[in-house]
Amino acid sequence: MLLAHDVTGTGPHALLLHAGVADRHMWDPVMTGLSQVFRVLRPDLRGFGETPLPAEDYVDADDVAEVMDACGIEDAVVVGNSLGARVALELASRHPDRVRELVLISPAYPDLPPSAALRDFIAHEETLLDAGDLDAAVALNVDTWLGPDADEATRAALARMQHRAFDIQLAAETDAHARGAAAGTPRPVDVDLHRIHVPTLVVTGGHDMDHFRAVAARLVESIPGAELLALDWAGHLPTLENPDAIEPLLLDVLRDDPTVHAP
Repeated sequence: MLLAHDVTGTGPHALLLHAGVADRHMWDPVMTGLSQVFRVLRPDLRGFGETPLPAEDYVDADDVAEVMDACGIEDAVVVGNSLGARVALELASRHPDRVRELVLISPAYPDLPPSAALRDFIAHEETLLDAGDLDAAVALNVDTWLGPDADEATRAALARMQHRAFDIQLAAETDAHARGAAAGTPRPVDVDLHRIHVPTLVVTGGHDMDHFRAVAARLVESIPGAELLALDWAGHLPTLENPDAIEPLLLDVLRDDPTVHAP
Protein backbone atom coordinates (compact mmCIF):
# COMPACT_ATOMS: atom_id res chain seq x y z
CA MET A 1 0.00 0.00 0.00
CA LEU A 2 1.45 3.34 -1.07
CA LEU A 3 1.40 5.96 1.68
CA ALA A 4 -0.43 9.22 1.03
CA HIS A 5 2.21 11.87 0.47
CA ASP A 6 3.18 15.10 -1.21
CA VAL A 7 6.39 16.32 -2.83
CA THR A 8 7.24 20.01 -2.98
CA GLY A 9 10.17 22.00 -4.29
CA THR A 10 13.30 21.23 -6.26
CA GLY A 11 16.86 20.43 -5.26
CA PRO A 12 18.44 17.83 -2.96
CA HIS A 13 15.98 15.51 -1.27
CA ALA A 14 14.67 15.88 2.26
CA LEU A 15 12.23 13.42 3.86
CA LEU A 16 10.03 14.64 6.73
CA LEU A 17 8.40 12.04 9.03
CA HIS A 18 5.64 13.21 11.33
CA ALA A 19 4.98 12.58 15.03
CA GLY A 20 2.44 10.05 16.29
CA VAL A 21 0.00 12.78 17.35
CA ALA A 22 -0.01 14.47 13.96
CA ASP A 23 0.32 13.84 10.22
CA ARG A 24 2.35 15.27 7.36
CA HIS A 25 0.73 18.68 7.79
CA MET A 26 2.65 19.22 11.03
CA TRP A 27 5.46 20.37 8.73
CA ASP A 28 3.30 23.04 7.02
CA PRO A 29 4.79 25.94 9.02
CA VAL A 30 8.32 25.28 7.65
CA MET A 31 7.49 24.12 4.15
CA THR A 32 7.79 27.50 2.43
CA GLY A 33 11.41 27.87 3.45
CA LEU A 34 12.45 24.24 3.02
CA SER A 35 10.85 23.79 -0.38
CA GLN A 36 12.71 26.80 -1.78
CA VAL A 37 15.97 24.89 -1.28
CA PHE A 38 15.04 21.20 -1.22
CA ARG A 39 12.71 18.71 -2.87
CA VAL A 40 10.71 17.71 0.19
CA LEU A 41 8.78 14.45 0.56
CA ARG A 42 6.15 14.25 3.30
CA PRO A 43 4.25 10.97 3.76
CA ASP A 44 1.39 10.13 6.09
CA LEU A 45 2.29 6.91 7.91
CA ARG A 46 -0.36 4.20 8.18
CA GLY A 47 -3.27 5.29 10.35
CA PHE A 48 -2.57 9.01 10.02
CA GLY A 49 -3.75 11.84 7.79
CA GLU A 50 -4.91 10.44 4.45
CA THR A 51 -3.39 6.96 4.84
CA PRO A 52 -5.77 4.23 6.08
CA LEU A 53 -4.85 1.45 8.49
CA PRO A 54 -5.34 -1.88 6.69
CA ALA A 55 -5.72 -5.15 8.57
CA GLU A 56 -2.29 -6.59 7.84
CA ASP A 57 0.79 -5.92 9.97
CA TYR A 58 3.45 -3.74 8.39
CA VAL A 59 6.89 -2.15 8.73
CA ASP A 60 6.82 1.65 8.62
CA ALA A 61 10.37 1.87 7.26
CA ASP A 62 9.50 -0.38 4.33
CA ASP A 63 6.44 1.77 3.59
CA VAL A 64 8.67 4.84 3.55
CA ALA A 65 11.22 3.17 1.25
CA GLU A 66 8.37 2.27 -1.11
CA VAL A 67 7.10 5.85 -1.31
CA MET A 68 10.67 7.06 -1.90
CA ASP A 69 10.85 4.64 -4.82
CA ALA A 70 7.54 5.91 -6.18
CA CYS A 71 8.86 9.48 -6.07
CA GLY A 72 12.18 8.61 -7.70
CA ILE A 73 14.15 9.42 -4.55
CA GLU A 74 17.26 7.32 -4.11
CA ASP A 75 18.34 8.82 -0.80
CA ALA A 76 17.53 11.80 1.41
CA VAL A 77 18.33 13.74 4.50
CA VAL A 78 15.71 12.39 6.93
CA VAL A 79 14.03 14.52 9.60
CA GLY A 80 11.72 12.76 12.05
CA ASN A 81 9.79 13.91 15.09
CA SER A 82 8.86 11.44 17.86
CA LEU A 83 7.30 8.43 16.06
CA GLY A 84 8.81 9.84 12.87
CA ALA A 85 12.26 9.78 14.46
CA ARG A 86 11.77 6.13 15.39
CA VAL A 87 10.81 5.34 11.80
CA ALA A 88 13.86 7.28 10.61
CA LEU A 89 16.08 5.06 12.78
CA GLU A 90 14.37 1.96 11.38
CA LEU A 91 14.88 3.26 7.83
CA ALA A 92 18.58 3.83 8.54
CA SER A 93 18.82 0.25 9.85
CA ARG A 94 16.79 -1.61 7.20
CA HIS A 95 17.66 0.61 4.21
CA PRO A 96 20.94 2.33 5.12
CA ASP A 97 21.65 3.44 1.55
CA ARG A 98 18.47 5.56 1.56
CA VAL A 99 19.59 7.84 4.43
CA ARG A 100 22.28 10.52 4.07
CA GLU A 101 21.76 12.25 7.40
CA LEU A 102 19.40 12.03 10.39
CA VAL A 103 17.71 14.80 12.35
CA LEU A 104 15.84 13.20 15.25
CA ILE A 105 13.50 15.58 17.08
CA SER A 106 12.10 14.42 20.46
CA PRO A 107 12.78 10.85 19.31
CA ALA A 108 10.81 7.79 20.34
CA TYR A 109 12.79 4.60 20.85
CA PRO A 110 11.14 1.34 21.97
CA ASP A 111 14.14 -0.16 23.78
CA LEU A 112 13.95 2.37 26.63
CA PRO A 113 11.17 1.60 29.16
CA PRO A 114 8.61 4.38 29.58
CA SER A 115 9.03 6.73 32.50
CA ALA A 116 6.38 7.04 35.21
CA ALA A 117 5.03 10.21 33.61
CA LEU A 118 4.71 8.52 30.21
CA ARG A 119 3.00 5.48 31.76
CA ASP A 120 0.53 7.80 33.50
CA PHE A 121 -0.21 9.56 30.21
CA ILE A 122 -0.78 6.28 28.37
CA ALA A 123 -3.11 5.02 31.10
CA HIS A 124 -5.08 8.28 31.12
CA GLU A 125 -5.41 8.29 27.33
CA GLU A 126 -6.57 4.66 27.30
CA THR A 127 -9.19 5.41 29.97
CA LEU A 128 -10.60 8.28 27.93
CA LEU A 129 -10.63 6.30 24.69
CA ASP A 130 -12.26 3.30 26.35
CA ALA A 131 -14.97 5.65 27.62
CA GLY A 132 -15.50 6.96 24.10
CA ASP A 133 -14.47 10.50 25.05
CA LEU A 134 -12.43 11.37 21.97
CA ASP A 135 -12.55 15.10 22.60
CA ALA A 136 -11.01 14.69 26.05
CA ALA A 137 -8.36 12.34 24.68
CA VAL A 138 -7.48 14.88 21.99
CA ALA A 139 -7.29 17.67 24.58
CA LEU A 140 -5.02 15.52 26.75
CA ASN A 141 -2.62 15.05 23.85
CA VAL A 142 -2.61 18.73 22.95
CA ASP A 143 -1.94 19.73 26.57
CA THR A 144 0.78 17.08 26.99
CA TRP A 145 2.80 17.45 23.82
CA LEU A 146 2.78 21.15 22.99
CA GLY A 147 5.19 23.46 24.79
CA PRO A 148 4.39 26.92 26.16
CA ASP A 149 5.20 28.74 22.90
CA ALA A 150 2.24 27.16 21.08
CA ASP A 151 -0.58 29.59 20.32
CA GLU A 152 -4.28 28.76 20.02
CA ALA A 153 -4.11 28.28 16.24
CA THR A 154 -1.33 25.72 16.72
CA ARG A 155 -3.29 23.93 19.43
CA ALA A 156 -6.31 23.78 17.12
CA ALA A 157 -4.20 22.44 14.24
CA LEU A 158 -2.74 19.68 16.40
CA ALA A 159 -6.20 18.82 17.73
CA ARG A 160 -7.48 18.34 14.17
CA MET A 161 -4.58 16.06 13.25
CA GLN A 162 -4.87 14.00 16.44
CA HIS A 163 -8.64 13.66 16.08
CA ARG A 164 -8.20 12.45 12.50
CA ALA A 165 -5.67 9.83 13.63
CA PHE A 166 -8.00 8.59 16.38
CA ASP A 167 -10.88 8.38 13.87
CA ILE A 168 -8.82 6.24 11.47
CA GLN A 169 -7.31 3.98 14.11
CA LEU A 170 -10.49 3.40 16.10
CA ALA A 171 -12.47 2.68 12.93
CA ALA A 172 -9.83 0.10 11.93
CA GLU A 173 -10.07 -1.53 15.36
CA THR A 174 -13.88 -1.65 15.15
CA ASP A 175 -13.76 -3.19 11.69
CA ALA A 176 -11.19 -5.77 12.76
CA HIS A 177 -13.15 -6.78 15.84
CA ALA A 178 -16.27 -7.21 13.72
CA ARG A 179 -14.31 -9.73 11.65
CA GLY A 180 -12.91 -11.43 14.73
CA ALA A 181 -9.42 -10.19 13.91
CA ALA A 182 -6.99 -7.54 15.06
CA ALA A 183 -6.15 -4.25 13.41
CA GLY A 184 -2.84 -3.98 11.65
CA THR A 185 0.12 -3.03 13.84
CA PRO A 186 3.73 -2.13 13.05
CA ARG A 187 6.10 -5.07 13.26
CA PRO A 188 9.11 -4.48 15.52
CA VAL A 189 12.38 -3.63 13.84
CA ASP A 190 15.77 -4.31 15.40
CA VAL A 191 17.81 -1.12 15.39
CA ASP A 192 21.52 -1.42 16.14
CA LEU A 193 22.40 2.16 17.02
CA HIS A 194 26.13 1.47 16.90
CA ARG A 195 25.85 0.53 13.20
CA ILE A 196 24.32 3.86 12.16
CA HIS A 197 27.10 5.76 10.44
CA VAL A 198 25.50 8.89 9.03
CA PRO A 199 25.69 12.38 10.53
CA THR A 200 23.04 12.51 13.25
CA LEU A 201 21.60 15.43 15.19
CA VAL A 202 19.30 14.70 18.13
CA VAL A 203 17.05 17.57 19.22
CA THR A 204 15.33 17.66 22.60
CA GLY A 205 13.06 20.18 24.31
CA GLY A 206 13.33 21.55 27.81
CA HIS A 207 9.56 21.27 28.27
CA ASP A 208 9.29 17.76 26.84
CA MET A 209 8.55 14.71 28.96
CA ASP A 210 11.57 13.32 30.80
CA HIS A 211 11.30 10.02 28.93
CA PHE A 212 12.13 11.64 25.60
CA ARG A 213 15.06 13.58 27.01
CA ALA A 214 16.38 10.23 28.30
CA VAL A 215 15.90 8.69 24.84
CA ALA A 216 17.83 11.58 23.30
CA ALA A 217 20.71 11.01 25.72
CA ARG A 218 20.75 7.27 24.91
CA LEU A 219 20.87 7.93 21.18
CA VAL A 220 23.70 10.43 21.47
CA GLU A 221 25.67 7.94 23.57
CA SER A 222 25.08 5.08 21.13
CA ILE A 223 25.14 6.49 17.59
CA PRO A 224 28.74 7.18 16.52
CA GLY A 225 29.36 10.90 16.21
CA ALA A 226 25.79 11.92 17.09
CA GLU A 227 25.32 15.43 18.45
CA LEU A 228 22.72 16.77 20.88
CA LEU A 229 20.91 20.08 20.55
CA ALA A 230 18.82 21.06 23.60
CA LEU A 231 16.13 23.70 23.03
CA ASP A 232 15.17 25.13 26.40
CA TRP A 233 11.98 26.70 25.03
CA ALA A 234 10.64 23.61 23.25
CA GLY A 235 8.16 20.92 24.12
CA HIS A 236 7.68 17.72 22.14
CA LEU A 237 6.73 19.35 18.83
CA PRO A 238 9.01 22.35 18.27
CA THR A 239 8.21 22.63 14.55
CA LEU A 240 4.63 23.48 15.45
CA GLU A 241 5.46 25.47 18.58
CA ASN A 242 8.00 27.87 17.09
CA PRO A 243 8.53 27.36 13.35
CA ASP A 244 10.41 30.65 13.04
CA ALA A 245 13.13 29.14 15.25
CA ILE A 246 13.08 25.63 13.75
CA GLU A 247 13.06 26.51 10.05
CA PRO A 248 16.52 28.20 10.01
CA LEU A 249 17.86 25.42 12.24
CA LEU A 250 16.71 22.76 9.77
CA LEU A 251 18.03 24.72 6.80
CA ASP A 252 21.44 25.08 8.45
CA VAL A 253 21.60 21.36 9.29
CA LEU A 254 20.49 20.26 5.85
CA ARG A 255 22.94 22.59 4.11
CA ASP A 256 25.75 21.18 6.27
CA ASP A 257 25.26 17.73 4.71
CA PRO A 258 28.44 17.30 2.61
CA THR A 259 26.43 15.55 -0.12
CA VAL A 260 24.06 18.51 -0.44
CA HIS A 261 25.00 21.46 -2.63
CA ALA A 262 22.27 23.89 -1.71
CA PRO A 263 22.47 27.70 -1.76
